[in-house]
Amino acid sequence: MTITTLDWIIISFFLILFAGIGIYVSKQAGKDSKAFFLSGRNMPWWLLGVSMVATTFAADTPGLVTQLVRENGVSGNWVWWAMLLTGMLTVFFYARLWRKSGITTDLEFYELRYSGKIAGYLRGFRAIYLGVIFNVITMAGVCLAGAKIANILLGISQGEMLLYSSIIVVIYSAFGGLKGVLITDFIQFIIAMIGSIWATIYIVNLPEIGGTTNLLSHINVSDKLALLPDFYNNEALITVLIIPLAVQWWSTWYPGAEPGGGGYIAQRMLAAKNEKHATWATLFFNVAHYAIRPWPWIIVGLASLVVFPNLESINLAFPSLSSSMEGEDVAYAAMMTYLPPGLIGIVLLSLIAAFMSTISTQLNWGSSYVVNDFYKRFIKPEATDKDQVLVGRVSTIILMILAALFSFFLQSAGEVLNLLLQIGAGTGLLFILRWFWGRINPYSEIAAMVISFIIAVFFFVNGKMDTPIIELAGHWQLVFGVVITTIGWMLVTLFTKPTDDKTLESFNSLIFGVDSKFKGFRMKILGFFSGVIGVYCTLFAIGNFIYGKLGLAFVLCAITVVCGFVVIKSLNDKIN
Repeated sequence: MTITTLDWIIISFFLILFAGIGIYVSKQAGKDSKAFFLSGRNMPWWLLGVSMVATTFAADTPGLVTQLVRENGVSGNWVWWAMLLTGMLTVFFYARLWRKSGITTDLEFYELRYSGKIAGYLRGFRAIYLGVIFNVITMAGVCLAGAKIANILLGISQGEMLLYSSIIVVIYSAFGGLKGVLITDFIQFIIAMIGSIWATIYIVNLPEIGGTTNLLSHINVSDKLALLPDFYNNEALITVLIIPLAVQWWSTWYPGAEPGGGGYIAQRMLAAKNEKHATWATLFFNVAHYAIRPWPWIIVGLASLVVFPNLESINLAFPSLSSSMEGEDVAYAAMMTYLPPGLIGIVLLSLIAAFMSTISTQLNWGSSYVVNDFYKRFIKPEATDKDQVLVGRVSTIILMILAALFSFFLQSAGEVLNLLLQIGAGTGLLFILRWFWGRINPYSEIAAMVISFIIAVFFFVNGKMDTPIIELAGHWQLVFGVVITTIGWMLVTLFTKPTDDKTLESFNSLIFGVDSKFKGFRMKILGFFSGVIGVYCTLFAIGNFIYGKLGLAFVLCAITVVCGFVVIKSLNDKIN
């Protein structure tokens, strides 16, 4: 592979453009804290939806999908496909509620829903826990993936890559605020999709692959194509399908797939023009994220099994790859080395764009917690908008530095995914129920957070030991965390004092008005199931078109159309 002058011109032009956007909107973004963190609450659904999708297309995402395909086949993606249920739950039950709350960050929810000083302390602690600790872990995983790509495609070290890329992303994140992030996300998503699709088409037609038909019939690939795991393989069935669908989606908090909404997804909903725009933005995100975007990565993952059938073949082809960066997830970057000049520039730019869109969102979201829920709430309540914007920009830089440093302690995208899932294991049900079950209180949240974190740290450290204290597979670690954490916070809920009636009445009046909080549940449930079925049918229809199974593909398309009508009807009834 040769990086030509044309490739560098393409990359340099867009990097300068991204930095320029941040500087251009900096004056408007710096006007006040709501402009910086919520872009004035007047954003349309399509821009917010694309931003959600762009953010979840990180530098580590193609590598993660490739790793899953190489290790467990296409069906291995159910470990994250199952999170669609979480997303659809947000669409039909929570998007409207978040926008109706009128808060600046989702952490303000705590003092809206709970009473007493403990509610304020919980908000402040969560600001650091999520905005700094959890956020840094997430960004570190993205930094690691970006470093692996740069190491293979550009031959530069992890430190060099992080230094160069961080400068640009910090510029437009720190200066442009959420509006700068949204605009660059939109451009970056288009570039990322063009790059991934174009690269996939080129790779499939390489002489080594010989087209789609030869790829699908290759001995290394033919047994990896199933969209569902082998029902006669109990271990694969439990690991890939049963646990994600039966346990993981409702019980685990994960960035971009938070039960009940939250994080940067909530930030986008809070920035919407109104409740309708918040809902449609979240729906668009779930359709694009789960049904449309995965297939280019899946196909490249399958193709990599032909060119690099095992990990040893990758290491042999790239002897300069350091041992800390080895892993199945680097196969995606390895396949990109077969691209010609010009196209490699676009693909490199798409991967850089994926990296930057995720990091920029995480930085803006994390700094919003630091400023709004910690600095202004506890350090300097009288802080002016100018003070808040300044602290937001400084915290953006610090978060980037911390994430870059922590990335040196991680090894693969799969490791990061498992760590984040384990940290959030058992907390999901609480986030779903707290809107409707008045008994839940701040101590419930504290218990869930502390228990899950302790369990996650134990298993993480245990896995790094030469002689682990406990030998337990990753999926059973997750189940263990879910069971213990859920039992723990539920017991705390029942044995501690609930939120006072006045606070609950005020919360219910603001969020639900005079209507019952369970109004329209039948239609919402119908919409939820129709949305889930429709998206999965779209995902499988695309796969079957690629596989050449046209009859089944058209049947799935027909089901998708019917589900689409039901979803639109349900949303219109709910919102209007």
